[in-house]
Amino acid sequence: HPISRSMRLTRYERNQIAAISHWKADKPSLFFRTFGVVLSPATRIINKIVPEAAVRVVLDFSSSAAGWLTDTHDILRDAGVFSVRDLRTHDLEVSDTLADEVHNWAIGLASAEGFATGATGLPGLALDIPAIAVLALRTIHKIGVCYGFEVKTKQDNDFILAILAVSGANEMGEKVVALTTLRTVEVAIAKQTGKHRGQIAATQEIGQEAGSIGIKGLATRQLGINLTKRKILQAIPAVGALVGATVNGWYIKEIGWTARRAFQERWLLENRKVIEI
Repeated sequence: HPISRSMRLTRYERNQIAAISHWKADKPSLFFRTFGVVLSPATRIINKIVPEAAVRVVLDFSSSAAGWLTDTHDILRDAGVFSVRDLRTHDLEVSDTLADEVHNWAIGLASAEGFATGATGLPGLALDIPAIAVLALRTIHKIGVCYGFEVKTKQDNDFILAILAVSGANEMGEKVVALTTLRTVEVAIAKQTGKHRGQIAATQEIGQEAGSIGIKGLATRQLGINLTKRKILQAIPAVGALVGATVNGWYIKEIGWTARRAFQERWLLENRKVIEI
């Protein structure tokens, strides 16, 4: 991960850069990889039950709802700043502390929601998918606020969807494609702001695979197939509550860490602490 010479790194920042690098190289959670393998025969059935067009509608609705539900007052109060943008240059450790609180609250809420809807079997599953999608996107939005980033442009929204795609990966191949897509969006944002010419020059060769897969399409697939595949056992009333609570909690845990690492990297790039990780 090339280091920019324009600013010195604190010990804490160096530790987080190492953590981001490790996170990128780490395989998707064993919990979800197991679900992916065991329930892979269900993929075709899920494709018929949950068509991509329907998932796109859920994704569009969830994205709008998440933006509307993302408040900023508590973050500004706890950070002691006047605007969200102030957090872009404030202190990475402070932002991480704020994000940790948002993350833990979301995990608790997701587990409770999954338990409640899972107890009713298949009807609850129909309600749970859009609810967890809204919570997932709201969590990403809110964590972004902790680092000084709000969704203002199409590129910002693409960044959110790319995070959703990375966190939904069941296997390393899917994660690599999603991470490359995330990097593509970072470069697009840098170009849009006219900053970090060195960063842009260092990342001209963006993977062709990611370019051929639309960001929204990738996020839709991860949400529609992978999440539903993980939650298919929730349709069984006897174990639905347990499955719902467990899968939702783990899913938001993965969402939160993906968002935190992605926004940490964006914060470090924005402050010219690194060229790329």
